[in-house]
Amino acid sequence: MSRWWEQPLAGDIVWSYFPEVLQKEPAEKPRPALILSVYDDYAPEFGVVVAYATSQRVRQLYPGEFSITAADAEAYKAAGLSYDTKFNLGRSVEPPFNDDYFAVPPAAPYGQRPKLGVLHPALMRRASAAWYAVQPK
Repeated sequence: MSRWWEQPLAGDIVWSYFPEVLQKEPAEKPRPALILSVYDDYAPEFGVVVAYATSQRVRQLYPGEFSITAADAEAYKAAGLSYDTKFNLGRSVEPPFNDDYFAVPPAAPYGQRPKLGVLHPALMRRASAAWYAVQPK
C-alpha cells in the first residue's frame, strides 16, 4: 500500500523517481523535480505535475529549460540542490504524490517529506520564460 504525502505547493523542489521515458512506472534512481501544479481531485490524496531535472549539460539550455547554479547564491541554497541543475518544463508528468514516485531526500532538510527546497522568487522570471517557451502558440 502506498504512503501519501501531505499536500505540496507549486514551486517546491522535491526528490522524485521521475519516469525516465515519461511512462507510468517510477524510475529506479531518484532526482530533483519541480512541482508545477497540485491538484486534489482525489482528496485527501494529491496529484502533481512535475518537471524533469538533471545535473547534466546545465549550461546548454534549450527552449523550456532554465538552470539553478551555485552562482545563483541564495536561490541555489533555497532550492536545496547539491549540484547545478537544469529543469525542463517541456518534460513533465502527472504522478500521484505518494511514495511510489517521491521519497525523503538523503539529508531530509524538511523532515520526513520529499521536499528539497523551493524555487526562489529571484528565479521566477527565468522559470516563467521557460514556461512560456513550451506553451502552444
